[in-house]
Amino acid sequence: MESASLKFREATVKAKPLPRHIGIIMDGNGRWAEGHGRPRLEGHREGSNSVREVTRCARRTGLEALTLYAFSSQNWQRPSLEVAGLMELLREYLLKERREILDNQIRLNAIGELKKLPEYVREPLEALREESAGNTGMTLTLALSYGGREELVRAMRAVAAKVEAGELVAESITNDDIERELWTTDLPPVDLIVRTSGENRVSNFLLWQGAYAEYVFTETLWPDFRAHELLDCIEQFQNRERRFGLTSAQLRAIP
Repeated sequence: MESASLKFREATVKAKPLPRHIGIIMDGNGRWAEGHGRPRLEGHREGSNSVREVTRCARRTGLEALTLYAFSSQNWQRPSLEVAGLMELLREYLLKERREILDNQIRLNAIGELKKLPEYVREPLEALREESAGNTGMTLTLALSYGGREELVRAMRAVAAKVEAGELVAESITNDDIERELWTTDLPPVDLIVRTSGENRVSNFLLWQGAYAEYVFTETLWPDFRAHELLDCIEQFQNRERRFGLTSAQLRAIP
């Protein structure tokens, strides 16, 4: 149950313009576990509790879309036992959160090279995506086996195929032509990207989509990142001036 202070903060944040779409690089699970003298997988398990609380807060606050970087294309290189454990946790999350996702009108989405996921993960993932497809609340996107460069290579190949087929003229290719081939094509523009754990890099996450996003880098490890921390990040976003190449004076002149 939310505390009175959390409800007040959510109402305060909701009263101001919100980012339409937030992406989060969920980092620090392993370091959290090591700091608590526990196996790395326990850090990931605790991190799943943060996923639950942050998703609930985002939904209550009124965000249109939340994208969570859950497993990168490069994460397949981790020790096989850790990868297997992460896949089991992902399956567990999809099964346990099914009812809450459906009851709260959340549309579950997934981006990445999903065919690389084991069948025991793909099956509940696709089932829940299908079940929630008609939901009209917030879209929760899990970035799984995802990489920004990999996404762009895939998009470039699709655009090149259209040029070869005579559907596009190379000299006339626009941003929109490329965006139509991205995995995020049906999502709102990304306004805010958050990275936890004190690392100050984007790690191949939403490279195209983050071109004009605001970034917040926080020292908090992901298992300690909960609703109040999400609201902190949104408040930082709300206090920034987004110029998109214009000057402050030009922005003030816009009706």
